[in-house]
Amino acid sequence: MPQIILHPDKERSVFRRHPWLFAGSVAHLKGRANSGDTVEVLTDDGRPMGKAAWSPKSQIRARMWTFDPDETVDDAFFKRRVAQSVARRAVMPELRGQQGLRLIHAESDGLPGVIADQYGDTVVVQLTSTGADKWRKAIVNALVKVTGCARVFERSDSDVRGMEGLEPVTGWVHGEAPEGGIVIDENGVRLGIDVEGGHKTGFYLDQRDNRRLLGELSAGKSVLNCFCYTGGFSLQALAGGATNVLSIDSSGPALDRARANLALNQNLPADRAEWLEADVFLALREFRKEGRTFDIIVLDPPKFAPSAAHAERAARAYKDINLLGFRLLNPGGLLMTYSCSGGIGLELFQKIVAGAALDAGRDARIVRRLAGSADHPIGLAYPEGEYLKGLLVQAD
Repeated sequence: MPQIILHPDKERSVFRRHPWLFAGSVAHLKGRANSGDTVEVLTDDGRPMGKAAWSPKSQIRARMWTFDPDETVDDAFFKRRVAQSVARRAVMPELRGQQGLRLIHAESDGLPGVIADQYGDTVVVQLTSTGADKWRKAIVNALVKVTGCARVFERSDSDVRGMEGLEPVTGWVHGEAPEGGIVIDENGVRLGIDVEGGHKTGFYLDQRDNRRLLGELSAGKSVLNCFCYTGGFSLQALAGGATNVLSIDSSGPALDRARANLALNQNLPADRAEWLEADVFLALREFRKEGRTFDIIVLDPPKFAPSAAHAERAARAYKDINLLGFRLLNPGGLLMTYSCSGGIGLELFQKIVAGAALDAGRDARIVRRLAGSADHPIGLAYPEGEYLKGLLVQAD
């Protein structure tokens, strides 16, 4: 097996069980390895540290499959890892019976570059690293055997694949598209899932608990849902008894899907829902001019900072949108604000929101910190996995 030899003192991250080895940590490759091949990882003095997937075109030169030098990376390895990942979810009471569930959360589940989400009897897999791409067949077979799912769709079309030197890959890899589409029930609300064309794997499962929370807070309240996508937060607010819900997104197709989701729920009051296709920043400024205010505002924008290099520009965008939110919030109102940017840490995000409140002239307090659902765990040795950060803020 090919081996990568690390520079002196560069083995510390591996000893801490961090799954990434950057280009600057690798002294040289001993033997020949193609992209995605499994390689042994050795310290500069020859001590074995485990096995990793080789990625010569990426700054993350290798991703650790195992920290056990004696463990074999083969089909059986992936079946074990998939089974372990699924079993972890089974012990969490709030995840039992969920029709939409993340089964594998990449590095945090010991499978770098592998995302798998389940929607009913359909599993969507996303492979973002060379190693995951190399073991596609083994991963898909393991998912089918462990879950008993009827079909698997691959959505390996994220930008991250380009950094690994990989082309986009999408399509059904097991079974066929179900007649009538895919519909799940989430906290009593029916949602149609577009696994072929929707964002990520078709939906944002990480916000499941936060959508439920919004429903619990919405009785008798006016709600503004910004960057609403297909209406997950909006429908939970309606189900929770909101007096009216205004939802904004810049994507017409996303709003069409949101309206279709509302139509799936005949028990929800459609006359209390308003959908607006617009740039959220511009729309909120118009509301400010018009004197419109709301009891609850949800700010769940797209990723403004994919990396730390974009943090400064992203911070200005987060400051702007939260400032607008505070100015439109009724006294005693709640701002549910999020960042999914890996380049913006929790401490910085809190400072940004605090600055926005100050500039808006509002006294405010954090009443709850918000994060991803339990099926999106964060490896203790892999803090980069904590991408979703949220605050529930109450303003006087």
